[in-house]
Amino acid sequence: MTSGYLSEREARFLMAAAALAPAQGKNLEIGSFKGRSTVGLAYVTRELGLGTVVAVDPHTAPATTDPDLRGKTSSYDDFVANLRTAGVFERVEIQRVYSHELAREWKDSIRFLWIDGDHTYEGAKADLDMFKPYLVDGAIVAMHDVLGTFEGALRVFVEEVLDSDDFGPAGFSGSIGWAQYRPRDGKAARFRRRRRLLAIPARQLIPVARRADRGLHGWNKFLYKLWRPLAPHGDVNLKYLAAVTS
Repeated sequence: MTSGYLSEREARFLMAAAALAPAQGKNLEIGSFKGRSTVGLAYVTRELGLGTVVAVDPHTAPATTDPDLRGKTSSYDDFVANLRTAGVFERVEIQRVYSHELAREWKDSIRFLWIDGDHTYEGAKADLDMFKPYLVDGAIVAMHDVLGTFEGALRVFVEEVLDSDDFGPAGFSGSIGWAQYRPRDGKAARFRRRRRLLAIPARQLIPVARRADRGLHGWNKFLYKLWRPLAPHGDVNLKYLAAVTS
């Protein structure tokens, strides 16, 4: 099994969302690490004829919000080896650069956008802002660690996705936050109501995540355990996902 920080639940959701996104365009992954999510996305897009996966990651270390490589300076060799072992190397367009470097030359429509790179507020917001103009109507956006202890990713998902009428159906699965880009009808009451309900507990977790660099303990831990269960984040029913995003 490919190593990484994506849970089984999250991996299943990610593959399903990529498969069910009704739009046409590129599949873009920002932040690959050793390829756990890349392998899943490449497999499902290959099997369903949904194109290749563009995977952008400089594979450098250390970085502020990157996983510890235990002395290594790059995850690139492990990333490539894992793609080859899984038999999907030819299905991945590797971009060994920073996302802002790729954005300067990007011109393609995007059907599926997976953001799992820089988890700071500035980094996560930049990744969404840079590639949002290329989302096609019906595209799925998914962001990792928005229900964890990373304030930046969580705040961006709440303020730029759940609070935005550019998006329609939305939800959580594990620590993934997802939404469908639907500027034509995102302001519809059924979508706006759902997003606002999701935003209530998520917004309460922002100050909790802000203090989490000192650890989850005491009152902060209590608040985390209070608010996180109120943001439904279990397995997403595939029939439901297909129905709401069609």
